[in-house]
Formats: sequence, C-alpha cells, structure tokens
Amino acid sequence: MSDELDLLRAANPVRSGEGPWRDRPLSAHAERGLNRLLHSKRTKRARRRLVLRAEAAVLVLGAVLAFTFSDIGAGAAVAVPVALAPQAGAPSVSLDRLARRAEARARAAGAADGPHRGSHLQSWYASVGAGPGAAPSAVVPEERVTRWRADGSGFELVVATDPRHPGRRVIDDTGGRWRTVKDGKVLHRKTYPAGPADGHRGLGARTRPPTDPEALREQLATLYGATGRTTPQLLAALSALLQQWTPGPRETAAIVRVLADAEGMRPAGGVTDRLGRRGQAYVYDGPDGAMNATRQMVVLDARTGQFLGTEITFTKDLPDFKIKSGEVLSYEAWMP
Repeated sequence: MSDELDLLRAANPVRSGEGPWRDRPLSAHAERGLNRLLHSKRTKRARRRLVLRAEAAVLVLGAVLAFTFSDIGAGAAVAVPVALAPQAGAPSVSLDRLARRAEARARAAGAADGPHRGSHLQSWYASVGAGPGAAPSAVVPEERVTRWRADGSGFELVVATDPRHPGRRVIDDTGGRWRTVKDGKVLHRKTYPAGPADGHRGLGARTRPPTDPEALREQLATLYGATGRTTPQLLAALSALLQQWTPGPRETAAIVRVLADAEGMRPAGGVTDRLGRRGQAYVYDGPDGAMNATRQMVVLDARTGQFLGTEITFTKDLPDFKIKSGEVLSYEAWMP
C-alpha cells in the first residue's frame, strides 16, 4: 500500500493547498460519483491493483486505478507491442488541411450519415507495477463492441484478441449479428433492456456529439473532463467520447478541427496502424503531467479525417517502474 500511495503522490501535480483543488467537502455531484465508483458491481469485481494505463499519461493526475475484468489473471500477460513508426520523410498533411477536407466531406453528407451510439475498437494497455521486485506485465489486447438504441437498450461485448496475430478481428457481424470467432475469448458480455439510463447508459451515451467545433469543445469539457482544455486532457476526452459514439462525417469534421486548433499537435508523417490501415500520424510530446515522459500519437485517415487510433509511448527511462524509453503504454484502434 505504501508503494501505491507513493506512486499517487508522485503523479499528482497539484498540491493539496492550491487553488480549487485544496481540501474541502465534496460537492453533491462529486459525492454521487464517488458512491457510484465505490459501490458499482464492476468495481467490486475488479482487481484492486494500481496500474498505469492510457489515462496515466493524459489525465491531470497522471496515474489512475485501471479496472479489468476478474477473469483476466496474471497469466494473461503478453509481450509489449512495438511502437508505430511514422515515415518522417514522407509528405505530411497538416491538421488544418485535413480539417478542410473533412469539412468538405461533411457538407456532402446526407441526413442518414449521422453518428450512432456505441463503438468498436481494439485496445491494449500496459500494466506497470511499482516498488521493489514489481514485474511489469501487459494486458491481453481486447476488442470491444458496444451498441445502444434510443430507448436505452443495447449490449456490450469484450473479447480477447489472439496476441500471436495482432490486429486480426475476433468479432464478426456476418448477417447483421455479432458473434465471436473460435480464437477469441469472451471476457465480458451483457445485454441491457430498454429503460432509464444507468451507469452504462449515462449522459454521455445519450448526448449526441455536436457538429460545431466550439460546441464540441464545451461537451468535451462538461461531459468528459477536458476542463482545462490542455491537449492531454483533450486527447483523453476524445477517447472517452469515441467509446460512447461512432461519429459521422459532420462530427468527424468537428473533431479534426478541434485537433487542428489544439496546442502542440504536429504532423509526423504517414503510418500503417495495427489494423493495416494507412493514415497520417499527429504527435503531441509536450507537458503531460507530473512525469512529462510520454509521446501521444493520433492516427487519422488522410482522405476523410476519420479517427483511426491513438498510441502513447514513453519518451524517457523510468527505472522505478522498469520502463525504457520507446516502450508502448497503450494503443487504441477504432473501427466503424
């Protein structure tokens, strides 16, 4: 426990006596959120273990509790993936130019080309132990599908991908029905009936993403935590949004424009993502919190602006966590 507390203290960039974060009673909203966290069924099933995952580099605190499903044991650790390598010498597309392309595509979109609730992604997060003798491990890559209807009904499906075949899809929708293939292990499957929103069908899942960039910034701040509007907060908030919604052309244009206006995002060249798709890489390697030890990459389709994926890598050695510069902290690959 002392090692975990030391990690949290080191990761917190704000002193307890400073600004709006100084010690004080919780607001009613914060108290409700804390109660949901402490008493939710998923939290009770979760493995009580302090780890670094994608949010560790992009949230203000820099380290969070990562909850994984109880049937994933320590034996599920796999090799850390190799970082994506953008072709720095190849022609790059600026975010501003790509935003204009996405905006032109949005203007040609039809009424049926709106967003839909839910998402489909493959993700992988490192799990890093702290303290003497702690051995770093890695969570098996997961493929996750969520779908929600206007009446609140929907489903969640999480399947472990085969680590020997990175990027191979293990979820199939042949005939319009989702099913798992034989080489995928189902980690979580749940169907929700129609009814009022709960923790799985909360305000984010019910609030359609705006098509106006400024309105999108406001939503990312109010619903997804990008209150300071820093680039790390923005990237974390976009990831959270994309886990709730799959954007259409108009929402995609707003996302690319928000990225184009973000401080510190620079083009890094063409790249092939983990699903074999060609895209343009955009990198942020500015301040990321207490440790300032990561590079965050966003991969976008150079023709449409579609959000293809993210990757976070370490930019310096962190001996206390047995981390070397260049190692991958997390990746997310988004699918339609």
